[in-house]
Amino acid sequence: MDFIDEVTFSVIGGRGGDGCVSFRREKYVPKGGPDGGDGGNGGSIILRVNPNMNTLMDLRRKKKYRAENGVNGSGSNCHGRRGKSLIIPVPKGTLVYDDTENELIADLVESEESMIAAAGGRGGKGNARFATATLQTPDYATHGKPGGERTLRLELKLLADVGLVGFPNAGKSTLLSRVSAARPKIADYPFTTLVPNLGIVQSGDYQSFVMADIPGLIEGAHQGKGLGDRFLRHIERTRVLLFLIDSTSESPEDVYQALCNELEAFNPDLINKPRLIGFSKSDIWADASDPLPREIDHIPCLQFSSVSGQGIGELVHRLFKMAFPNDNSH
Repeated sequence: MDFIDEVTFSVIGGRGGDGCVSFRREKYVPKGGPDGGDGGNGGSIILRVNPNMNTLMDLRRKKKYRAENGVNGSGSNCHGRRGKSLIIPVPKGTLVYDDTENELIADLVESEESMIAAAGGRGGKGNARFATATLQTPDYATHGKPGGERTLRLELKLLADVGLVGFPNAGKSTLLSRVSAARPKIADYPFTTLVPNLGIVQSGDYQSFVMADIPGLIEGAHQGKGLGDRFLRHIERTRVLLFLIDSTSESPEDVYQALCNELEAFNPDLINKPRLIGFSKSDIWADASDPLPREIDHIPCLQFSSVSGQGIGELVHRLFKMAFPNDNSH
């Protein structure tokens, strides 16, 4: 699997350099004073959003990150160099937790957004800092402070406008491949989709939105059954949920209710998102005597076929208007 959405590692800020004890020693200057310089501050560990990253896979191998220590001060009032900070790139939608306290400390969603994960320690003061009118030859300095240290747990929640929800083989991957350039794996066995897939869907000439194909749910997914519980968090940020139901299902109402139950059990807020129901594989639906419902629980239903393209245009247009209700471009 080439999609990693959770990693844990330790971060340690650089230690501050020690201050220096030194006295000016120069010919013809019989009373040279203290001239010990300060130590440099340690470098910090910084997490910064890289918009070109899609997963946390690049961070899975290294378990400890350490920034550079500050350099010690020296004589002639020379201050030590500051330690270099270490910048760790992360994808958009990264949640940063203090793993020890299980506390959320940052939610990084904007390009180039950053946070200091472990601050560098302050450098120590040289003896020149302690000279006063009554203490003209201080013979002491202070040590640099250690940098901050913590264990972080990073979790990724994909940023998408529309999230696809459905049981395995409901046609989610096929739809995504039809309306975008994404090429998810498609086959006729359960759990074809093992990792989330994103695709950019064009709506009209100048507008588009991001669609996320989430691995299929099964009943009990919120309790850890199947794959759904691991990836359900990726639809928490979506604007709209598209429930995909196979047109040949015996009871579309029961399928819809089962999907709603799983979402509500995982996070009750999910069920409050704008929703649309799509009946996939309508090209093989031939039972005109038992037509598919036009709405379920007051949620509108649309029929479409990812193979023939029937109903795809209307579906995409409806999803865009639901995701961006204030956009009047088309």
